Amino acid sequence: MASYMLMMIEPLGQRSTRSEAEGHAVYERMQRFAGELQAEGRLQAVQSLTSLRHAARVEVRNGRRQVLDGPFAEAKEMIGGFFLVDCESFDEAVAIAGRCPAAEWCTVEVRSLGPCYDD
Repeated sequence: MASYMLMMIEPLGQRSTRSEAEGHAVYERMQRFAGELQAEGRLQAVQSLTSLRHAARVEVRNGRRQVLDGPFAEAKEMIGGFFLVDCESFDEAVAIAGRCPAAEWCTVEVRSLGPCYDD
């Protein structure tokens, strides 16, 4: 069994196009999907992320910390949340991503967890 992160990659500004009721409905669909993964014994963690108004980028170069607001200036997408799941294979993780409701309105990126030096 291996762990995979399913990241919801949303177009910037997409959330603001929804009414409050639509936003709640989308969130409820995602919560139901999380419940399904929990019932299957696959879910390790799940979390939604707030908008980029509450984001910062931090770098330390030559001992100096720099804090910048938000994502890269040219960003057209943002990570809206993630699921951390256990799967038997990468193909199984991709299949789970295909079941995710968010795949209907954004991209679900599937990444395996492992050491950063392992390419």
